[in-house]
Amino acid sequence: MKRKSLHGNACPVARTLDLIGDWWSLLIIRDALEGIRRFSDFQKNLDIAKNMLSARLKSLVEQGILQTVPAADGGAYKEYVLTERGKALQTVIVALSQWGGEHMYAPGEPGSVMVDAKNRQPIRTLQLMSADGRLLAPDEVATQFGVEH
Repeated sequence: MKRKSLHGNACPVARTLDLIGDWWSLLIIRDALEGIRRFSDFQKNLDIAKNMLSARLKSLVEQGILQTVPAADGGAYKEYVLTERGKALQTVIVALSQWGGEHMYAPGEPGSVMVDAKNRQPIRTLQLMSADGRLLAPDEVATQFGVEH
């Protein structure tokens, strides 16, 4: 059965999930943010079937998240790099990583953490802030529909 499209939904979360909501797409974006560019490197790192990877990469290119560029070493193959639209998803990946690090591991279980590439210190936990700088609790955030973007 074909999945229903959420493209025209009024909710930006629904529209975003329609675009990148499967785990493979998010993991490809995560790896691209880490500097992976080649099909073979995505395939090896993710242990994903080639046909599945090919379909996800094609979709991410069509949606303007990735673009293909000539190989950096002059080879005959193409590489995949994030567009500005794709790079803007870094906050989403960081939020998922931070939530997962806090809620998906048993105490003492090894995992990973995102760090500042220069000093290797963990980055601060993302927080919701009001326009005037106040830290917001979950019950202090609401959705307002009908706003033009």
